[in-house]
Amino acid sequence: MQIHFDTFTIVDFDTKMSLEFFNLIDSNRTRLEDFFAGTVSRTKTLEDTVNYCAIIERKVNDKSYFPYIITNKDNGFIGLVDVKNIDWNVPKAEIGYFIASNYEGKGIISKAMGNVIEYLVDTYKFKKLLCRVGSKNQGSINVAIKNGFQLEGTIRNDYRTTKGEIVDLIYYGKVY
Repeated sequence: MQIHFDTFTIVDFDTKMSLEFFNLIDSNRTRLEDFFAGTVSRTKTLEDTVNYCAIIERKVNDKSYFPYIITNKDNGFIGLVDVKNIDWNVPKAEIGYFIASNYEGKGIISKAMGNVIEYLVDTYKFKKLLCRVGSKNQGSINVAIKNGFQLEGTIRNDYRTTKGEIVDLIYYGKVY
């Protein structure tokens, strides 16, 4: 998959790009550690990242996980949209997203999400997509709302951050 918008491109995650992926995570580690805890904990070193990329590749082959990388005009990694917790019986999935801090607040992740969602619905015929967002993460809440997700509810004490804090998550859903 390759989708172009503005001066950015969304591509399928390529496990051969472990270094670029590591650099993206590492340069945003502090911001990501609470709500991308699994990814952050598995990418502490480049070697860890290479091993994690092998796991990602298996999940992609099993159709249980779909990661998409957002790149800038120089092909630098600037963000991620990932699809996880896929239930093919419905079919439905959870969608997660982040953008590098120096690209934050420019509408890039909102546009990328819109493009990925259109691709997912057209290609995989998802009937529902879900976003789980930290109740204090206004930027991510705005991205969900801009993409037509509707509030489904707040699940109290639903997630433990890497710092050990148990927090509420707001669930947003979109039905197709």
